[in-house]
Amino acid sequence: MEKYLEETRMLNYSEKSIQALISKRKWKELDEFNRIKEIYNYVRDEIAFGYNKDDDISATKVLSDGYGQCNTKGTLFMALLRACGIPCRIHGFTIDKKLQKGAMTGIVYKNAPENIFHSWVELLFEEKWYELEAFILDSRYLNNLQKIHSDCVGAFCGYGVAVRDFANPVIEWNRNNTYIQSEGINQDFGVYNSPDELLKEHSQEMGSFKRFLYRHLGRRLMNKNIKKIRNKAIK
Repeated sequence: MEKYLEETRMLNYSEKSIQALISKRKWKELDEFNRIKEIYNYVRDEIAFGYNKDDDISATKVLSDGYGQCNTKGTLFMALLRACGIPCRIHGFTIDKKLQKGAMTGIVYKNAPENIFHSWVELLFEEKWYELEAFILDSRYLNNLQKIHSDCVGAFCGYGVAVRDFANPVIEWNRNNTYIQSEGINQDFGVYNSPDELLKEHSQEMGSFKRFLYRHLGRRLMNKNIKKIRNKAIK
C-alpha cells in the first residue's frame, strides 16, 4: 500500500497549509469512514468548481486558489486522503467537449479540443476500491444548475455535467461510487499511482497558442460563466 500513500511533487501533503487544514478540521481524530466522508465533502463543496491555469499544479496551489476542476480538485483530494492515511490512486480518461458546453461558450467552445483530459480518484476502504468523481462540482453550483434546467427529466450533458439522471445524480459518498461526468467519457487511460505519473504519459492535447489563450482568456470566461450560475438568485 505504500505507493498509494506516498507524497509526490503534486501531492505535497507535508506542506504547512495542508497540515494546518487537517489539524483544524480534526480529520485524523475521526474513524476511517467519516474521515473519508468529511474530506470528500470538503473538496466537493468548499473548493468551488472552476478552472485553474494548469492540470499539473500542486495540491497546495489548488488549496490556495480555492477552486478547481476534475484533475486539480482530484489532486487536492488525493493529497488530503493520503495525509490522513487513506490509500488512493487516479484513473485517467478523456471526455467529449460537449460536456463543457454552457461552461464554455462562443469562441472558447468552438476552439476547445474535441477530447478533454479528465480523471477521477479511486480510494481503498474496507478492502474495496471506490470510484469517486462527483467531488468536481460544488453543491451550490449543481443545485442552481438543476433549478435552471428543472424541466430536464433523465439524462443531461453540459455545464460540466454528464449523467443519466440529472434530477438525482449520485453525488453523496456512503460506501458507493459517485459520478457527475462519467457519461461523457470516450477514452480510458487506466489507473496510475499519482497524478504526476498520469501526466507523464497523458495530458490535454493543445497547441502552444491555444494553451496560451486558455490560460489567459478562456478559463477566465469559463469561470465567469460558472460564477454567474452559482450566484444566480432563483425562486
